[in-house]
Amino acid sequence: TALSDAERLREEDPFTSIWTSVVNTRLNPSRSRFEVDLNRPRDKAVYQVPEDAWGMNLWKSDLPDSVVTDSLAQYDRFYAEMRRILTAAEKRHGRFVVLDLHTYNHHRLGPDAPFDDPQANPEVNVGTANMNRELWGPLVDRFNADAAAFDFLGRKLDVRENVKFGGGYLSKWVSENFPNSGCCLAIEFKKFFMDEWTGRPYDDQLHAITRVVEATLPGLRESLQALT
Repeated sequence: TALSDAERLREEDPFTSIWTSVVNTRLNPSRSRFEVDLNRPRDKAVYQVPEDAWGMNLWKSDLPDSVVTDSLAQYDRFYAEMRRILTAAEKRHGRFVVLDLHTYNHHRLGPDAPFDDPQANPEVNVGTANMNRELWGPLVDRFNADAAAFDFLGRKLDVRENVKFGGGYLSKWVSENFPNSGCCLAIEFKKFFMDEWTGRPYDDQLHAITRVVEATLPGLRESLQALT
């Protein structure tokens, strides 16, 4: 890689595995997105040129075919495991929800520059562009309402739908493979809970997000039951 550790890590989705502790069934990939991006279509999953990754100069030389092949093998293993887990959930419960957790940067101009416009960068962006909103609308509305109503360290979070992101490939894959049984919420937390330039988390906010996710679970269960 031609990237420094700081450049690479700044574009990763840190700390999301902490938030998954509130459920029993979870999949926490440990691969860097610069090795394989699991939230893109297979033919775009391995970044090879700057246009694939926000204009960043990625590699000191062209990637050997063997490296690309190995990365795509990781990609295939991930989606095979997703299929196994979700097929079992469908068989056992009929319908299920996938919480697809991500983070995103909002301080791109530099550590001493102004933050990006908060009107265009909600603290919680819920991506639903890849789902059947007519089927899953009540569940989505309940999730958004419960997340927005949560007492987040004495204030309310800015929770909005499809403002910054509509959802990546994983949510599209769930919708295509489990159209009537699987609802995938692509949830992007803005990196307000950390310093995105140093990587240092603000522990009180980081762990409060865990409680936000946990607080939405009863409503999701009720919404699923109402659909069956």
